[in-house]
Amino acid sequence: MTDHPSKHAVVSDRPITFGIIAGEASGDILGAGLIRSLRARYPRARFVGIGGDDMIAEGFHSLVPMERLSVMGLVEVLGRIRELFQIRARVLDYFFSTPPDVVIGIDSPDFTLTIERRCREAGIPTVHYVSPSVWAWRQKRIFKIAKSVNLMLTLFPFEARFYEEHQVPVAFVGHPLADRIPMVPETGKARQELGLDDQAPLLAVLPGSRAGEVERLGTLFLEAARWIQEKRPDLQLVIPCVNRDREKQVRELVDALDVKLPVTIVRGKSREVMAASDVVLLASGTATLEAMLLKKPMVVGYRLSDFSYALLSRLVKVPHVALPNLLAREALVPELLQDDATAEALGSAVLERLENQQERQRLVDAFTTLHQTLKQGADEKAAQAISDLLERRQG
Repeated sequence: MTDHPSKHAVVSDRPITFGIIAGEASGDILGAGLIRSLRARYPRARFVGIGGDDMIAEGFHSLVPMERLSVMGLVEVLGRIRELFQIRARVLDYFFSTPPDVVIGIDSPDFTLTIERRCREAGIPTVHYVSPSVWAWRQKRIFKIAKSVNLMLTLFPFEARFYEEHQVPVAFVGHPLADRIPMVPETGKARQELGLDDQAPLLAVLPGSRAGEVERLGTLFLEAARWIQEKRPDLQLVIPCVNRDREKQVRELVDALDVKLPVTIVRGKSREVMAASDVVLLASGTATLEAMLLKKPMVVGYRLSDFSYALLSRLVKVPHVALPNLLAREALVPELLQDDATAEALGSAVLERLENQQERQRLVDAFTTLHQTLKQGADEKAAQAISDLLERRQG
C-alpha cells in the first residue's frame, strides 16, 4: 500500500462497513466526497447511517432522513429534543446490533460526538470530521472529544496544532472549498453572468444569512456603503441574499434609508457576487474563508447584543475572529467589532482597500499562499487517514 494512493488504488477488497452520520447540507457534501474516495480504496464497502441526497446518490443508506437533524436555534431544538433522542437511540441500536468497521461523525458535534463516544466504548473505532471550535472557546470540551474519537480530521492547520498539544490523534486534511474554488478568480466572467458593469468598482455586501444578523448589521453596512458612495459615486453595490425572506428583509432596509442607494440585490449566488467584487464588506463567518479563497480584499464587521458580546469576550481564547487572520496568525483583514463597527470606520476601511493597489496586491499574495495551504485534496486525505486507522487496527 502506498502512502498516497491514486483514486484507483485498492487497499482491500474486504466487505468493509462505514457508519457515517451527517446532520446538515455541508456535511452531506463532505460525506459524498469522502464516500467516493473510500470506495476507491474499498470497492466492496457499504455505507450506512444518516446522510442527505448527495451521500445517497453515492450509494449511501440513510436510516432516517437527514432533514430531521437539521435544526437551527435553541427553541427549535427544545421542541424536537425527544425526536432527536429517538433518532440517536435508533442509530446506536443499529450500530450495536450490526457493528460497522468504523463510525465517522461529520460536523454536528452536539449530536454526533455522543454517538461516537458510545460506539468507541463498545469497541468500534470512531472518527470525527470537522473540528468543533474548541480551540476558540469552551476549551474543556477537548476532554469529551478525547474520550469520543480515535481520530479527529481538521480542515485547518491551527486546529490540528491544538489537538496535537492535547495528545488527541489528528490529521489535517485541508478544506474542500480550497479544492473547488479556482486559484485565480474569474472576476470578469462573474460580472458578465450577473449582468454587472465590467468597469465600475464593485462592493459586495454580506450582512449574514440569518434574520438576526441582517437586522443587526444590514442598516450599518448600508450606511457604510452610502458613506463610500459619497466619495466614490461610480461604486456598484451588490447584496446577495440566501433566500426569499432575507431578500425581502434587505429590500425593506434599503427602502428605509433616507438616501436611495443604487443597489443590486441577488438571491443566492453569494460566491459569484464575491467573485465579481473588488472588495467585500461582510459579517464574520464562513464567508470570510470564501472571500479569502476568491482573493478578495475584505472588511469584517460584527455586532452582538451587549450581553452576548460581554459573555463571549470572556470565553473566546483567540486573538482574531476572521478565518484569514486565524490562518495567517496576523491581522490581514480589519475586524471592526461591536462599538468599533461604525459606518464611517467600516467605510474608511473599505475605501482604503478599494484604492490602495499596493495593499490589494499584498493581500492577493497572502491569500494565495493560504489557499495553497488549504488545498490538500481533502476528500483523498480524509479517506487516507481513515484507511490508515482501519489498516492499523486490522494489522
